[in-house]
Amino acid sequence: MDLLLTTGTSAPDSATPVGQTGPVTLVALYPGPALRLDATLAVAEANAEAEDMMDSDPRWLPDLRGWLSASSVAPGLRSVPVESLRGIMIVEWAGVPLPDGGFLLLGRDDTLERQLRHTLTESRRRYKDLVEVSSDFAWETGPDGAFVFVSHKGALGYPADVLIGRDPRSLALEGTEDLPMPFDCRRPVDQTELWLKGADGTPSCIVASALPLFGPQGDWIGARGVCRDVTEQVLRSNELARIRNRERLLGHIVHTLRDRLDAAEALAVAATETARALSADGCRIYRADEGSGEGGRVALSLVAEFGAELPEVGTALLDRIANGEGLVADRLGDIQLIGERTEHRQAVNGALLVWRAGDSEPWDDDDRQLMSGVADHIGIAHAHLAYQERLRRLSERDGLTGLFNRRTFFERLEESISRPDSGPSALLYVDLDNFKAVNDLHGHQQGDTVLKAVGTLLTTGVRPGDLPGRLGGDEFVLWLGRTDEVKARVVAERLLRGMRELAHLSVSDEKPLGLSIGIAAHAPGRGETVRELTDRADAAMYAAKKSGKGHYALAPAYEASASAEASSESSSDHSAAEPAS
Repeated sequence: MDLLLTTGTSAPDSATPVGQTGPVTLVALYPGPALRLDATLAVAEANAEAEDMMDSDPRWLPDLRGWLSASSVAPGLRSVPVESLRGIMIVEWAGVPLPDGGFLLLGRDDTLERQLRHTLTESRRRYKDLVEVSSDFAWETGPDGAFVFVSHKGALGYPADVLIGRDPRSLALEGTEDLPMPFDCRRPVDQTELWLKGADGTPSCIVASALPLFGPQGDWIGARGVCRDVTEQVLRSNELARIRNRERLLGHIVHTLRDRLDAAEALAVAATETARALSADGCRIYRADEGSGEGGRVALSLVAEFGAELPEVGTALLDRIANGEGLVADRLGDIQLIGERTEHRQAVNGALLVWRAGDSEPWDDDDRQLMSGVADHIGIAHAHLAYQERLRRLSERDGLTGLFNRRTFFERLEESISRPDSGPSALLYVDLDNFKAVNDLHGHQQGDTVLKAVGTLLTTGVRPGDLPGRLGGDEFVLWLGRTDEVKARVVAERLLRGMRELAHLSVSDEKPLGLSIGIAAHAPGRGETVRELTDRADAAMYAAKKSGKGHYALAPAYEASASAEASSESSSDHSAAEPAS
């Protein structure tokens, strides 16, 4: 089969064997978006994917034309953002000059690769920061056992460049050169103690963690690890035991936070483990409210709790913890408590509060240090939870209007009508009138403005439990829980009145923007499915549209005996017809 850059299929000639297909365009066969521009940079050919991109966001094409116009030789690669129903995507275009003075443009979706690259960069930076803050120095040895890397701070009073190429056993105390050391370990080493000579000749006690490194053939090629100088703690044996215990408890809490995939669950477990680690009667974890702190004051909400009941904590104490500096110690009646704010990237995002009975041991330095360490990691967990919530919102919401998307809406509707105590409810199926004229005459940007305004209209005045959603295009839905037919009519009339206030967005008085609304009342216990309920509301919406648009219509009551046949006929009719606008 011949591949051509030109459009169309040439007629077969006498040299073409019978049954052989004619030429096929490279643009049409390309698996991604592809364009061919003529010498004037006008679109001469585009495949289906490129046409969809031009329909959803025409702004990227002028960017490419400007790039090609400025290129004196082969243009190479160009990445441009394109807005689609899935959100902003990054498309990388390769430009190929053609003999006729035009260009062949072949695109590739680079969005995921860029996101992965960004995530990898963040992961490396986070790993580097955690290593530097959690140890005195990091190191690596090579196949000969000598240091090939020491973190920039150096170690034991030696500059890093002095230790590179040096055998770690030369740092061992006299008589201990033959003892096992983490620098040439053949198996993982965690928190092992050893004594080494510092630059001034004095002994230093080091706590090391290390992993062996192996080559492709399984041969040992070195080790890598981190070390911490604990000399002062060892010289004070009583304090050393307490420090070890504190670090063990903090490590346990950190692992608890790290190993739980669900951040909200991790916080609940962390509250329990923090209270136990501090021998406290209880623990509370607070989180900063979204948007707070912009005016200077951080507002907190309780997200996890463990232990004995605590008397009412006033906002004054929480303000001191969240908006002050350092750890706060106070008494609440006969209870002694300490609190510390949590941060992520130097921004306050919550607070940690623990308490004991008034006759318990007072808080000591170890308690305060453990509290600070836990607060640091709770701050990271808060940031993780916020990230999960952002991802959840992106997966559940329509990117333009902020309403529930089709998948999420029907999942939640299924849950709602399946509850035995759901009560009478109603589904409003909403379709825009004369919306296509807005897009045709004023462009998609004006159309997006209309869709956003309708989204705001649907969310105004809704109650907890109501579900506003966008099914796609200019079709919307609104589920009203615990609502009878009379109240559903009131809501429909409110929507119609609100739409009249958007008349200035209409194309003309002859084609005013409006809503056609179908109302399907739902009574629990009759076996009506989500599909059947939606079909009834959809049919009522079409009835309202046929009656002159800008109205609402009520669907007939559900009849179980005729539901299967009616659903089948409705599905067949709607698959063959497009909604009117």
